[in-house]
Amino acid sequence: MPMEARNHTSPSEFILMGLSDDPEQEYLLFSLFLCMYVVMAMGNLSIMLAISSDAHLHTPMYFFLANLSLVDFGLATNTVPKMLVNIQTKSKSISYACCLTQMYFFHFFGIVDSVLIAMMAYDRFVAICHPLHYTTVMSPRLCALLASTPWVFSFFISLTHILLMTRLVFCGNNELTHYFCDLTPLLRLSCTDTSVNKMFVLIVAGLVIATTFLCILASYACIIMTILQVPSAGGRKKAFSICSSHLSVVALFYGTTIGVYLCPSSVRTAMKEKASAVMYTTVTPMLNPFIYSLRNRDLKTALKNLINKKITSSS
Repeated sequence: MPMEARNHTSPSEFILMGLSDDPEQEYLLFSLFLCMYVVMAMGNLSIMLAISSDAHLHTPMYFFLANLSLVDFGLATNTVPKMLVNIQTKSKSISYACCLTQMYFFHFFGIVDSVLIAMMAYDRFVAICHPLHYTTVMSPRLCALLASTPWVFSFFISLTHILLMTRLVFCGNNELTHYFCDLTPLLRLSCTDTSVNKMFVLIVAGLVIATTFLCILASYACIIMTILQVPSAGGRKKAFSICSSHLSVVALFYGTTIGVYLCPSSVRTAMKEKASAVMYTTVTPMLNPFIYSLRNRDLKTALKNLINKKITSSS
């Protein structure tokens, strides 16, 4: 470690520069993100309540969907409220401990999200390619194992990120060109060697993002081949309709995360990173409930029944 780095200690706080320096734009951003967060929260909480309250939806597909809604809610809640508070109070500071905590939960929910989407692809693969064995293969025990594995795996991976971060020293500039504490902007501020951290980021990105994405592609390649062999046009249309919702989520999530963590740093800019982060921390969690519910008759029925129960009980 260089002598000049040893003479510095990590700052007690960081400054989150946010999405814009213009006060007028910040008020617009506050209104926009507040609306998106409210819609996201209501949508994902409604899906979780509808699935838990309707016995017809106690199946593997909806079990994974409820888990995904919970993760999306946690991912957005970890970043958006802090940004809204900073805009409202005109304070951009975040303590060192809170910064690491926010970074931990951001990676924790992001990794769980990525693996869960792959689990849902596997569920669709078994349902469409091996329908006669679906109930046997996707047993409650296997579903519980598949759903719990990403949570445990993500816990240790995210904890390792934090432990590697605590060994770094930050000196001089403490301004983060982001609206929340993310790993890449933090590494840029360190005045010590970050090669180990960057190597671990590449390993995790390859293991979590690339591997799960390839598994999803393989699952849907088999699914499409099976669907094309279905003799009736109605059967093919129904199968494609079921899968299209999940494919839309895959495109939204992986299209942004791959751009941030697997693209060369030479083609990444702070603005591109922030735009991508907005997509997978706010926009995607907000759209997921609509993507799944608008194309799913059973889920729409469960949501209507839930609303009718609430109206009846309140009246």
